[in-house]
Amino acid sequence: MEQLTNNSIIWAAGENSGDYLASRVLPAVAASRPNLKMEGIGGNRMIQDGLDPWFHASELSVRGYLEVIRHLPRILKIRREMMRRTVQLRPAAYIGVDAPDFNLSIEEKVRASGIPVVHMVAPAVWAWRPQRIHQIKRAVDHLLLIFPFEEKIFKEAGIPSTYIGHPLAEIIPMVPDTEGARRKLNIAAQGAVIAILPGSRKDEIRWCAPAFFGAASLLLKQEPRTRFIVPGADEQRKKEILEVLNRFPDVEDNTVLLDGKSHLAMEAADAILVASGTATLEAALYKKPLVAMPALSAMLILSKGQTKWISLPNILAQKTLVPECVQMFCSPEILSSHLLHALEPKRQEYLKEVFSEMHETLLRPTAQLATEAIDQVLKR
Repeated sequence: MEQLTNNSIIWAAGENSGDYLASRVLPAVAASRPNLKMEGIGGNRMIQDGLDPWFHASELSVRGYLEVIRHLPRILKIRREMMRRTVQLRPAAYIGVDAPDFNLSIEEKVRASGIPVVHMVAPAVWAWRPQRIHQIKRAVDHLLLIFPFEEKIFKEAGIPSTYIGHPLAEIIPMVPDTEGARRKLNIAAQGAVIAILPGSRKDEIRWCAPAFFGAASLLLKQEPRTRFIVPGADEQRKKEILEVLNRFPDVEDNTVLLDGKSHLAMEAADAILVASGTATLEAALYKKPLVAMPALSAMLILSKGQTKWISLPNILAQKTLVPECVQMFCSPEILSSHLLHALEPKRQEYLKEVFSEMHETLLRPTAQLATEAIDQVLKR
C-alpha cells in the first residue's frame, strides 16, 4: 500500500449546514496541525478559515428530487473527481461532513486505499435506512456525533465515535434576550409575537405558508394585538412567501418580513410556527414553544418504525414535547389551536425548563473534542 503524504487533510462539506459545522472545527484542527494544508469541498466560512477549495459547497446544494435529478450528472462528476484526487494525493486524512449520500461512497473507497477517514454528523440510521450502518462501518475510522443518544447506537455497532455536542448549542444563548431582539427588529409589541418560518425550500413554502398564515388569521380574531415575524432565507424565498401573504391582508398588516435573521426572529418570539428540520431544534434552544409541520415524507419515516417522532426536540426528549402536524393532514384551525396552547404561561414555563436542560446536554466544547478525536485518528 502506498505511503500517505501526510501534508494535507481533505474536507468535504456539502450545503450551508455542513460548511457551518465544519467551520466550527476546521480552525482548531488547522492550529493543531500547522504543517497540514486544509483543502477539498467547503463553503464561504471554511474558505475564510483557510480551506483551499477544490469545489464550492454550493455545487452540492440541491433541494428536492427534481433538482437532484437535474444536477445529478454534475454531482456524480464531482464525486468521481474527489475520489480520484484524494486517492492520488494520499492525504493524512479525509473528513466528510454530513451529506452521507455524497460522502459515504467516497469514504468507503478512500478508506479501502489506506487513508484514514473521519465523518462528522452521523447518518440518521435511528430514523431512516438502518441498514446503512454496515456501509458506515466499512467507510469510516471514526464518527463525530452531534446527538448524545447516538453514542449507544454506534458503540453497539462497533464503530468508534465521539460525541462532540451540537454546534448550535454553542452559538445560541442559554438565556435568550427577547426584549433586546425585539428592539433590534423595531417591534414594539403589545400582544404576543409569533415567528413564522415556512421553510427555505419552494415546496415547503408552497405547503406550509398558506396553512401558517391561515392559522395566523384565525389567531388574530381571538388575539387581535398579535404580531408576526417572518424571515425569508433569500430574495426568491421572500418573494414566494409574500405571494402567499398577500392573500391574508389582516396578517400582512401585522407582519414584519425579514431578510434572513431567522435566529433573531426566534429570539424575539413568544412562540414559533416552523416547517421542520434543524429549525425545530433552533426554536427549542431559544426556549420557545413551537408547532412543527413536517413534510408528507415524514409519514414514510414514521412507517418504518425506527422513530415515533420527526421533530428533533421530541426525538431528543423521547416524548412528545411539541405538536407535529404533517402537512397534508394539518389545517389552519389545528395550527391555531396549538398556537393558543403554546402561548399559555404554564406551557411557556414548562418548555423553558425542559429546553434549558436539553440545551445543557447538547453544549460541549465541540472544536476541542473534534480536534482531539481527529488527532487520535492521525496518530494511528
